[in-house]
Amino acid sequence: MTTTESREAAWLTECVRLAAKNVTEGGGPFGALIVRDGETIATGVNRVTPDLDPTAHAEVVAIRAACRALGTFKLDGCVLVSSCEPCPMCLSSALWARVDRIVYAADRHDAAKAGFDDLAFYELFSTPRDAWSVPVTQVSTEDGFTPFATWLDQPDRVDY
Repeated sequence: MTTTESREAAWLTECVRLAAKNVTEGGGPFGALIVRDGETIATGVNRVTPDLDPTAHAEVVAIRAACRALGTFKLDGCVLVSSCEPCPMCLSSALWARVDRIVYAADRHDAAKAGFDDLAFYELFSTPRDAWSVPVTQVSTEDGFTPFATWLDQPDRVDY
């Protein structure tokens, strides 16, 4: 095993430990780390049911904590490590955060066996929107682009 594989295995072991501990404390079976330069910057566990927040997945919790710890919304130079393959929301969050890499242990099929919707959401995104059970519809308005025009006119905006 290479040094990188050994280090990743240790991170994944910690994520799995956090996830299992979180279950015993009333949370979901997911844990995550944000690592930079070999150092854990932040951890996160699934807080959906305790916080009554459907976005409080372990990866999102870890990303939020890492951004606060580093004082930035960009996590370039960081690795997201997760006990399970990130769901589409968490994957999108990691991409928005600009992490360099994502490493995970269990996958979407394992999550599905445990009753989680990750696989179904991945399948949904591969189908045309008009086949979705939840309608997603654009309604064009005359002023729909106004927020973007206002954004573009701001000379001191912080692009992300």
